[in-house]
This record gives sequence, structure tokens and C-alpha cells, in this order.
Amino acid sequence: MTNYKNTLEFAKELDQKDPLADFRNQFHIPTNPDGSQQIYLCGNSLGLQPKKTKEYLQEELTDWANLGVEGHIQAKHPWMPYHEFLSEKMAKIVGAKPSEVVMMNTLSVNLHLMMVSFFRPTSKKYKILIESDAFPSDKYAVESQLKLHNINPKDGLILWKPREGEELCRLEDLEKIMKEQGDEIALVMIGTTNYYTGQSFPIKEITQLAHQYNCKVGFDLAHGAGNIQPQLHDSGADFAVWCSYKYLNSGPGSVGGCFVHEKHAYDKNLKRFAGWWGHNKSTRFNMRHDFDPIPGAEGWQLSNPPILSMAAIRASLDVFDEAGFDNIREKAVKLTGFLEYLLHQIKDDRIELITPTNPQERGSQISIKLKGVTKQLFNDLMNAGVISDWREPNVIRIAPIPLYNSYQDVFGMVQILKKLLK
Repeated sequence: MTNYKNTLEFAKELDQKDPLADFRNQFHIPTNPDGSQQIYLCGNSLGLQPKKTKEYLQEELTDWANLGVEGHIQAKHPWMPYHEFLSEKMAKIVGAKPSEVVMMNTLSVNLHLMMVSFFRPTSKKYKILIESDAFPSDKYAVESQLKLHNINPKDGLILWKPREGEELCRLEDLEKIMKEQGDEIALVMIGTTNYYTGQSFPIKEITQLAHQYNCKVGFDLAHGAGNIQPQLHDSGADFAVWCSYKYLNSGPGSVGGCFVHEKHAYDKNLKRFAGWWGHNKSTRFNMRHDFDPIPGAEGWQLSNPPILSMAAIRASLDVFDEAGFDNIREKAVKLTGFLEYLLHQIKDDRIELITPTNPQERGSQISIKLKGVTKQLFNDLMNAGVISDWREPNVIRIAPIPLYNSYQDVFGMVQILKKLLK
């Protein structure tokens, strides 16, 4: 949609026509000191709480109080298989089969577990490739895995960088790296969507490229799950990991997710760090059996699931399922496009949009790079009731979330920004 108008009336009209508008009422919107609702555009850092969450948590607390240990079997949603209640709806969002998805641990833990299995360096093929501005935890994780194998990160870590004077990574530069060093690269591990610029990388193309050089391929979807449509199964990626507290609205520090492609489902020769919850369900409690991994992503589980955290995830996934992820993504394109349009209308050289203009190359985020303006502008936005996210050295990240942000939110934010820039 390109026929936007820079008026409040037009924003109201879009909200009236929005088929997802009522979902805003299913979330708690934080308020300002005067009681008015904040313009909350920070769901790429922490998603808002669905109103269902309290109900779902209370259900588990009540069953725990009334049933004790018997809740593992007798709870309304029995705790023993609780993670299974999440797999189908989560799989829809990331484009996977339910058997390829499991909610467990946290993102960095899952990334390490995946690299134990899929980073198997040899004397000739031992390097890991990531994008140069990967989220710090990704860089820390891959560097520590290299060190675990006695590989110096200065030699073993390859960075896919934007060209000088540019903000975004180009696929043709990755192709060049693979052509020159692909025979030495064991793992390509890309974080998409990039947290800083908002650039969403072409998952399928990257996977196909890396597989040509016999590299394993993984993705960090911390800023992708619940935001873009990664189509993980069709991409052929070997694995992916994500958190659930950003776009997936499951609460601070909540349990992460993991994808393992079905082509690895029955490979019992894959090295892995094992735990009892990944063991064959039929013999799990016999206690005396050797480890027999469950086929699929569940086989990488370590421990029994944290029920209260998973109840919060189930509440959010039920909202996603009700809305339909195709509908969510359709609104995301329009809502982010409206934000982009309005920001361009400011016509101020002190702000530069560094997020790709192509909707297929970004999710629900626009990153504003400041020039000649300090962080005080961000602080002033916060004080005016606009909640966004600051990233050093000079970027404000704005994330309009389709499930709970309105077109009027976006319009109001830009009007406040325009006043602050005067």
C-alpha cells in the first residue's frame, strides 16, 4: 500500500478498516502518569502482556495448589506433556512441522545446544560465519564454541560486513565470501532479523548457498519469530533458535524456541548434550535405560518444562492463532509502511532511516539513525509517552506491532518526534 496520507483522519480511517483492530483490547497497554495510554513501540524488546496470560497462569497455580504432584497427569493441561501444547501453533508461525519445533530453555542455551550438534569442525573445515553486527550474545556464543575446539576466533570467525559507508549486508558479498572461503566454513549462523538495522536476511537463499559448500546452516530468530515469516522447513535450514518475549509476548526472560529440520530427526549419531526430557517418552521414567533420543526437535530437550513460563507462551500463541499469522504479517507491512511514509514527511537531515525499504527485507521495525542529535531526543520521546528503544551509538528503534499497535499510535509518535526536532 503506497497511497498514504499524512493526517490524523487518515490514520483513524485505517484503524476503522483494520480487521485486527480489536486485538489491541486483548493486551494490557501501559499508561502515562496522567492515565493516558503510552504509545508503546518497543515490542521488539519486550512484547506487551496479553490479558489471557493472568488467567492461564492462575489455572496452573490453582492446579498446583489443589493437585500437587498429581498435576503432572491430572491438571487441566497436564504438566508432563505441556510443551506439546505449544508446538503446533508455534510451528505455524515459523513455518515448520510440529515435530521440528520445541519450546525449551532460553535462546543462548539453545544456540549452544545446536552448535554442539551442528558445528563439528575438522582440520580443514573449522570456521563459523556470522553477520558483523550480530547481537552480542550470538558473537559470544560462537566465539566460545570456537575456543572449546581450540580454534582462535581471530582465525575461525568470519564476519559478513556491510560495505564501507553502508548499513546493510549484501547477499552478493556473502556469495563472494563463500566462494573464497566456503571450503573452510563449517557453520553459517545468521541472526535474522538484524536487531540494529531491522534488515531481514533471505533465509532460503542463504541456506541454499551455504549448503552448496557443505556447510551447516542455523538462524537466530530472536527478532524474527512472530515478526517475519521464515518458512524454516521449506528453507532447508538445519536449525534455528529464538526467544519468545519480544514479538511473541510471553513475558520477560521467558522460555525460548528451537527448530531442527526433520532431515536430522532420526540421526542418532548426531553429537548432542543430552537430558532426560529428550529421552524416549515410553521409557523415560524407567530410569535405567541408555539415552534414546526422541525423534525431532524434542530429542534436544534437557529438563522438564517450566510450566508457569509456558502457560504465558500458550496465552500469547492462542492470540496469534486467533488472529492468523498471515493476517498479522499483512498488517505489519501496512503499519510499518505507514510509519516509514510519515517519517519521510518530516524531511529533516538529522534523521536517516537505515532499515530496508522493501517490506520483504524487514519486519515490524524502522531504525532511525541520528546525525547531530544526542540521546536526549530519545529521552524526550520517552518523557512524552512514546516508548521505543535506544541502541548505541545513535539509533532509535521503532517497532509498530500489528496485534496491539494502531495506525494512530504511529501517527501520534511521528507528530511528537516532529515537534521535538524543531
